Amino acid sequence: MAVNETDLEVLPVIADRWSPYRFDGREVEDDKLRQCLEAARWAASSFNDQPWSWIVARRQDGEAFEAMLQCLLEANRDWASRAGVLICTVIRTNFSYNQKPNRVALHDLGAAAAHMSLQATSLGLQVHQMAGVNLSQVRGQYQLPEGHEPATAIALGYADEREPNTDAEQVLEDRQSGVRERTPLKNQVFMDAFGQTAPWL
Repeated sequence: MAVNETDLEVLPVIADRWSPYRFDGREVEDDKLRQCLEAARWAASSFNDQPWSWIVARRQDGEAFEAMLQCLLEANRDWASRAGVLICTVIRTNFSYNQKPNRVALHDLGAAAAHMSLQATSLGLQVHQMAGVNLSQVRGQYQLPEGHEPATAIALGYADEREPNTDAEQVLEDRQSGVRERTPLKNQVFMDAFGQTAPWL
């Protein structure tokens, strides 16, 4: 049974994608990690500018993983510490072909992250994206060059499917197992004027 009860039939990886708070602590195989990054590489972007970069720390990297973990806001550190991979996302703020501001850089990063997320789901992994990041710490720690800005963080790994064994695990389980809802299409898709629901929905 799919994780998400969609109103219409969608691709299985969309129906099965979710954002766990409980990872099982396993390392992610390098070939699977590369596949996720390759999927992201093929996302669409304005002028094919591909304004995204990924700073990656694998669980097996030890100190590098711990250093990236410390870039997360405290509320995210405990659960994210069980992920197999942590990723800090970065955007290039200007187009490379004319150096003018790229107002859709974050949009394009989001498209690439969505590709990564769906590829991960197809491989039995899951992704949890986070806004809770210390951006100034990321900027300094990873020596981002001028014209680049940190954006978000990603936890990638295997969801923990065991029954919770501790109170802390139960809190996370309750947090991730609530009712999953999405805004109805009629409240998002308009025709002729904003707020006017498309009649063909």
